[in-house]
Amino acid sequence: MTGELSGNGGSAMTSIMDHTKLIILLLETVVAASAARGGQWALLQRSIGVSAMHMQLLHNDRVVVFDRTDFGPSNLSLPVGKCRNDPDEKALRVDCTAHSVEYDVAANTFRPLMLLTDAWCSSGTVAPDGTLVQTGGFNDGQRASRTFRPCDDYRCNWVEVPQALTVRRWYATNQILPDGRAIVVGGRRQFNYEFYPKSPDASDLRTIALPFLRDTRDAVENNLYPFVHLNIDGNLFIFANNRAILLDYTKNIVVKTYPKMPGGEPRNYPSTGSSVLLPLKPSPKEAEVLICGGAPMGSYVQALQSRGFVRALDTCGRIKITEAAASWSMETMPVPRVMGDMVLLPSGEVLMINGAAAGTAGWELARDPVLTPVVYRPERPAGARFDIQSPTTTPRLYHSTAVLLRDGRVLVGGSNPNVNYNFSGVEFPTELSLEAFSPAYLSPAYSALRPRIVASPSPIRLSYGKRFSLQFTAGAVGDKGVRVTMVAPSFATHSFSMNQRLLVLETEAAAKAAHSGAYHVMAMAPASAILAPSGYYMVFVVNDGVPSESNWAHIQ
Repeated sequence: MTGELSGNGGSAMTSIMDHTKLIILLLETVVAASAARGGQWALLQRSIGVSAMHMQLLHNDRVVVFDRTDFGPSNLSLPVGKCRNDPDEKALRVDCTAHSVEYDVAANTFRPLMLLTDAWCSSGTVAPDGTLVQTGGFNDGQRASRTFRPCDDYRCNWVEVPQALTVRRWYATNQILPDGRAIVVGGRRQFNYEFYPKSPDASDLRTIALPFLRDTRDAVENNLYPFVHLNIDGNLFIFANNRAILLDYTKNIVVKTYPKMPGGEPRNYPSTGSSVLLPLKPSPKEAEVLICGGAPMGSYVQALQSRGFVRALDTCGRIKITEAAASWSMETMPVPRVMGDMVLLPSGEVLMINGAAAGTAGWELARDPVLTPVVYRPERPAGARFDIQSPTTTPRLYHSTAVLLRDGRVLVGGSNPNVNYNFSGVEFPTELSLEAFSPAYLSPAYSALRPRIVASPSPIRLSYGKRFSLQFTAGAVGDKGVRVTMVAPSFATHSFSMNQRLLVLETEAAAKAAHSGAYHVMAMAPASAILAPSGYYMVFVVNDGVPSESNWAHIQ
């Protein structure tokens, strides 16, 4: 009897185990299929101690993250003996906490950095030598410059010059120029631009008036953090509020005025939308800009006066900025979005992520977090370009950021719609975590197509207009063939990634080497610094829409 019971129990247990394995297999299949369709999320750090208002990836695969300094203590201590002493600071005169961190992507670790001046709502670029050059802010930081030169021994830190700029810059935009300098455009009550770093002969200490910024300022501004893109002719496309110009900054001449975006709604801070220069094709003859989301006119005042939260804009405007008679083409997103980030993916698509469906930028002025990213596929026909992705569970509202990493993931952080660091008793607590969004191309379903760059130095040394070769392995070359793309790491803050740029390079068909089984592809570097300003880029091999992990490249 005991044996019979044991035998029956064993058979039943085996059946249960087989059934459990089947359920697990089915669940894994569903998860894999979901990832292949809409990407996957992963929590990297529950808290880095600092909310990621600003982020910049550097060429040593570390991300510099920083916030304000004027609100009191963060949740991360500085090394013993290090404190920020500021007798004029009302919140905390002696502050022994960090307001900046360096995040090591490969190790998934972070360390505190010493930030002295207030970098609240500031701007930045990466210099040709790979140094983060960061400008402006608030209070003692409004005319400051801060540089961070990446290092391998974890000893590097911020170097600050409190009076580096000619005028104060708060909510300004920086764009790297072909000569390696940054142009600093606008800011609160600054209807002008200047250059940084300054010339040794001090010939460029003055500011240069830009009446367009005054003309686009309305009752609640709506022209801060203007969208600035370097056009393929060397001029600057500048969008503020609901309209744009093409500026020859070398002569301070507006060479083109574009039509107002249809609908006339504001797209810049505080009615914060986002903008990207769409991927540039080989030897480009045209350039397109995409601007998405924002908040209707009046949203800021209505939220500020506690009269409700207006539904965010659900439209995008797309324009060929190189056309003589350029006009806007309007598209409708699957969901409305204000304070969203747009990230260029190495495959040539645009990821729309973060933000809210109602309200506007500002302290506690938004509701209805948009948890679902959307991928925009610019090569598809209009009406079929948007694909909804897998949702996160973490709201990312005001002061959230997103940057592309070298492995093709997108690092997501920040969100602090509160005046201070508040973790309870508020609608949306301060968020100190870091997440990674893995687009669908990183799914195991595409592992056979995924290239892996081999036998290549890092960084790859590139010269303008010169060919270079890449060797890679892959299970097979897909029907759409192989492309090589170059992506500039961007400075992300307030829903705009400054200096973001993706170039599709001219390539020859990939050939397989008989002796090694690896493939070779020959590509041509961009022709000039107008197309690709000197500096560090991520170079990806893209096989049938599936990118490799990139190698760093330096072009000059």
